[in-house]
Amino acid sequence: SRALWPQGEPSAIKISFKLLGILDVKNTPCARESILYGSVGSLIFGLGHFLATSRVKRSCDVAVGGFILTTIGCWMYCRYNFAKLRMQQTVLKETMKNKILYEGSGMDPVVQKSRKDS
Repeated sequence: SRALWPQGEPSAIKISFKLLGILDVKNTPCARESILYGSVGSLIFGLGHFLATSRVKRSCDVAVGGFILTTIGCWMYCRYNFAKLRMQQTVLKETMKNKILYEGSGMDPVVQKSRKDS
């Protein structure tokens, strides 16, 4: 093993996949799910329109529109939930930090409440 890798074992090789050279799908939150749901939405919209009208060109246009709408909709929903989760984590982190900092001290709200009750 050492003879093959002179510097030791190789770390995990990070390969990123950029969609159209713009969006790093692997490292951007919600990108992968949005693209996958968009492709399924495209298939459903296009096939549904084709089965209803039997017009190929118009069905392809509807499929592209369905892809765009589904992708943007999923992206916005996922990013909203992601931001909301990040806010909740920040508040929880701050609360835990304050709890650890003030626990057992005179500034602890629990200790102050018990002193007032006595």
